[in-house]
Amino acid sequence: MATQLNAHARNIECSEEEWQARRELAACYRIFDHMGWGESIYNHISVRVPGEDNSFLINPFGLLYSEVCASNLVKIDIDGNTLDGSPHPVNKAGFVQHSYFHRHVPWAHAIVHTHTTATMAVCSLEGGLQPVNFYACNFIGKLAYHEFEGITVRAEEGQRLLANLGDKRILMLKNHGPVILGRSIPEIFIQHWSLQRACEVQMATLAMGQPLRVSDEVVAVHQRDLAQGQVPGKLPGQGDFEAWTRRIDKIDRSWRD
Repeated sequence: MATQLNAHARNIECSEEEWQARRELAACYRIFDHMGWGESIYNHISVRVPGEDNSFLINPFGLLYSEVCASNLVKIDIDGNTLDGSPHPVNKAGFVQHSYFHRHVPWAHAIVHTHTTATMAVCSLEGGLQPVNFYACNFIGKLAYHEFEGITVRAEEGQRLLANLGDKRILMLKNHGPVILGRSIPEIFIQHWSLQRACEVQMATLAMGQPLRVSDEVVAVHQRDLAQGQVPGKLPGQGDFEAWTRRIDKIDRSWRD
């Protein structure tokens, strides 16, 4: 059933499922802004439109994350066609990268790429993320790496991005920043939050001296037991995402419009 939704002087028509996806994605942008994970008008978070495998929602190019709301997200297909009459353009670098993964990775319903100082620093470090702290142990053996080729605006780079991703869910773009793929927005949120913490602590540790490395055996035990740290009855990241959504609601509810 289609619903007419009017916000910020733009009428859009979409299903209830799409509207909920719009709200969840808008909340994610506001949470990232609150965390300080924005990068001026750049970087991008996207989510597939429910029931429409060839279309996804992404931020309007030119707006800060603090300006993103449910109604001004851009609905675009994997061939680059705007589907919802949005007057806003889409960042070409974001489209090339996200459309390729949405097209070729069936389980990648949500994708985020950021340029935070900590994650970029680790992506620029020989050896990348190291097993030197609690959060880093979440990711050891689970990260893929891709050589820097400049700004991601050439479609042919997508083939190498996909090949280097392999069977992983996080692709560390060397000298650049991470791309995190997941089954849902809460999942990519908690993965980004944990990766950010891992990188922040690694930066601080290396600045102080020689780090203590965790053994492969302990890393394996840590990863085996990680699921026991989730909120019972909730999907990965769901409890965290709901908590941070409540937090931004207390600051500004305009993301819901």
